[in-house]
Amino acid sequence: MAGRFNSLFGKKFCKVYHRSINRSFSSADGGGFHNVPLSQALPGSPKVVYASVDPRSHDAQVTTLSNGLKVASINKFGEFCTIGVLVNSGPRYEARYTKGISHFLEKLAFGATEKFESRDHIFQTLEDHGGICDCQSSKDTFIYGISAETRGLDEATALLADAVYTPKFTDAEVEEARQSIQFELEDLQLRPDPEPLLTEMIHSAAYSSNTLGFPRVCPSDNITRIDRAQLYHFMYNHFTPSRTVLAGVGMPHEKLIEYAKKYFEGVTPVWDTPETLKMGRNFDGSISQYTGGIETVERDMSNVAPGTPIPDLAHAVLALESCGHQHPDFIAFAVLNMLMGGGGSFSAGGPGKGMYTRLYLNVLNRFPWMYSATAIHHSYADSGIFCIHASADPGMMRELVEVIIREFQNMAKNIEQSELSRAKKQLQSMLMMNLEARPVVFEDLGRQVLATGVRKNPDEFVRMIERVTAEDVRRAASSMLLTNPSVAALGNLAAFPDYGDIQKAFASKDGSLPRKFSLFRR
Repeated sequence: MAGRFNSLFGKKFCKVYHRSINRSFSSADGGGFHNVPLSQALPGSPKVVYASVDPRSHDAQVTTLSNGLKVASINKFGEFCTIGVLVNSGPRYEARYTKGISHFLEKLAFGATEKFESRDHIFQTLEDHGGICDCQSSKDTFIYGISAETRGLDEATALLADAVYTPKFTDAEVEEARQSIQFELEDLQLRPDPEPLLTEMIHSAAYSSNTLGFPRVCPSDNITRIDRAQLYHFMYNHFTPSRTVLAGVGMPHEKLIEYAKKYFEGVTPVWDTPETLKMGRNFDGSISQYTGGIETVERDMSNVAPGTPIPDLAHAVLALESCGHQHPDFIAFAVLNMLMGGGGSFSAGGPGKGMYTRLYLNVLNRFPWMYSATAIHHSYADSGIFCIHASADPGMMRELVEVIIREFQNMAKNIEQSELSRAKKQLQSMLMMNLEARPVVFEDLGRQVLATGVRKNPDEFVRMIERVTAEDVRRAASSMLLTNPSVAALGNLAAFPDYGDIQKAFASKDGSLPRKFSLFRR
């Protein structure tokens, strides 16, 4: 009955509204608005106001509050905004702590706080504004992020302040984090994709027992050892306003400053307790020490993905020290990374995708036994490593290592102008396409301000890329070849060469491994 009433009411309302519109737009000669040509505006309609383009509308604005917190924003057009907190913290600062604390903090993010009784309560609040939240950590950065409608900016900022400064870490949440981490460790051992595990291993080999070599994933032995007191003490030392950036994309800077002062100034963190203060400051600001070395894990990979066409493979990563993201050669290394490129033996997306990179032309196209070869550059504030991930049949690992070493050596030799120009254009294109997404702009803004206090515009990076010469790339590669190699290997490693032989191959002219001779000849 109610539905029929609403239907009849709707029809009646539409008829009355239609007659009123006809009367409103009647012209002087008695004709209705139906007679107005499409080339003219309807009589009595409001004047259209068009958006104007301000060349400075996408510039970043940065303000430092009285407590040392940096607030950065870009007023990007749209109904949604992305806001988050970035903290200069992570596994690299766990020298004096039980390894794995950062992993626990990531799992516990956006849990119960002083104002929100549970994670469900937080999600319900975000749903009222069409929002989502996430927390991710890397070796040296924590990111708490929220995307929501702009009308919910006030609530989102308040929620962020609560999530960062007043988490409860209840017993139930800590136990749930333990179970989640245990499952993640088991998943790492079983998943067909070895890249996350290899990434951990190559960092451990490159920075043995220091800073960037500390594990991002909590070791299994430490899962039961980490408790609330350790978590609070770590945050007490590292989650300070001077090491924090509040970044936002999609709002006026003045509005973000207003909410930042409201929720981030004068707040008393939950870890400011007599027990935590009694433990004292325990901050480690060590500079990373690149050591080089080898990490290997023997494992049967033949049944890693039953019922799938994935072959039995062994995986290896070879790396050399590059530079930090504030080094003058950082852009040259980024161009070199694009120049090397690489991928798998089958590239989805159609013919020609990435086929002009060196690892495709010189490796995958020439050696059919090579399953994959990909260049990856990891860069941090004070150091970096340039890696080549490769995989092949376990019996071909010695040949795989020789091929990859030769590619490292060739980086410092002749570079054709065509391949350099192609790599620079690909890098510029990738940079601009990635920055079309608001969350990517947010992370770029926050990371740059956290590292340098300012944000360079994309067009400045485009010009920096354009200025890179072949000599710049060769110089960067030559300096890299002077460092000690880092090696990570996973799978059946019976045919994998010794680390000493790999060092000798890097030092040789042709990248060849020393030959093995047997006393018993046939």
